[in-house]
Amino acid sequence: MIPPLAGVRVVEFGHYIAAPAATQMLSDLGAEVIKIEPPTGDQARGIGAYGEGIVLAYNRGKRSIVLDLKQAGDRETALGLIAEADVVVQNLRADALARLGLGPDDLRTANPRLVYVSIRGFTSRGPSAHRAGLDIAAQAESGLMSITGELDGDPLRVGFPVADVAASYAVVQVVLAALLRRERTGEGGVAEVSLLDAAIHLQSAMWGEWHASGQEPRRKGNGQATVAPAADLVRTADGTIVLSAYTADHFARLCRLIDRKWMLDDPRFADNPARVANREALLAEISRALGVLRTEECLAMLAGHGIVAAEVRTYQDVAEAPDVLASGVLTTGVGPDGDRYTVPSLPFTLDGVTVEADRAVPRAGADSDAPGWRGA
Repeated sequence: MIPPLAGVRVVEFGHYIAAPAATQMLSDLGAEVIKIEPPTGDQARGIGAYGEGIVLAYNRGKRSIVLDLKQAGDRETALGLIAEADVVVQNLRADALARLGLGPDDLRTANPRLVYVSIRGFTSRGPSAHRAGLDIAAQAESGLMSITGELDGDPLRVGFPVADVAASYAVVQVVLAALLRRERTGEGGVAEVSLLDAAIHLQSAMWGEWHASGQEPRRKGNGQATVAPAADLVRTADGTIVLSAYTADHFARLCRLIDRKWMLDDPRFADNPARVANREALLAEISRALGVLRTEECLAMLAGHGIVAAEVRTYQDVAEAPDVLASGVLTTGVGPDGDRYTVPSLPFTLDGVTVEADRAVPRAGADSDAPGWRGA
């Protein structure tokens, strides 16, 4: 299969997650990605194991060129590369590239077909345009932390850089849209994605709930606020599952399965409002019934009767799970030193094919001396 973006050249001025993750997905779709790094390298390269994980996750198959953009000769090299590029993606500090003559106006004057995407912490149109903005700021100011955590606990961040990742997906969407439009009009375009906007967009359903209920969304822990049992944790004999059986039919099935038919006649569990009000007692009964069974037994029994339940897994569990092995979403990457590691590929197939990720992560500047870059 010819990769969908074969023949598309992307130039990345990126560090950490949002820009590298976006261009990684474009690379996985077949684009040639040239990563321009400063002499010190992508900032993620210097922050220990966490940064190493970022580099391994989001830089496979790219070509890395080290350029000091404060030097005229290196700027000329960058301009030469961009003159032949289809897309530029950057998440440097606000206006840093523009001050060097590498902003969208300068570059699109020379290359009108260029698609130029900037990733920022906050929109360039607002008062925070020049604030430093990382994932955690977007999680906090988008409302996401206010709804994450236990009801009576402190706000919590999501357990991975969700705003960065959401922004990277938005970048891929706008790049693909702009390239399609260019096929029709011949013109590129300038796009902007902010971490704050991406984090807000992730919560669209919660904004709908805010409107529908007239109440400020709040932290709920694992259970859902208006129905039960729903997204609730239940301990098994050897682990933990999550369970949802809040429709009348599913709740009746659950009660019969766990030999608690009497619960159907108990006013505490008569409907969702009653079950929500008595959630602790409800979960205690369910846990007493399921707590003597192994996780595998629980899931087989519940799934066999159309009830949604799932095992709470560790990463090791995920790597060994039959569905994950069957889909091929976890594949093998190759690090800068040739070491092989497990990494997610794109989460879809096209014509039944899963994109492989076994292309190497470059060292900073690995391609700087390749023929043709200087004065490209």
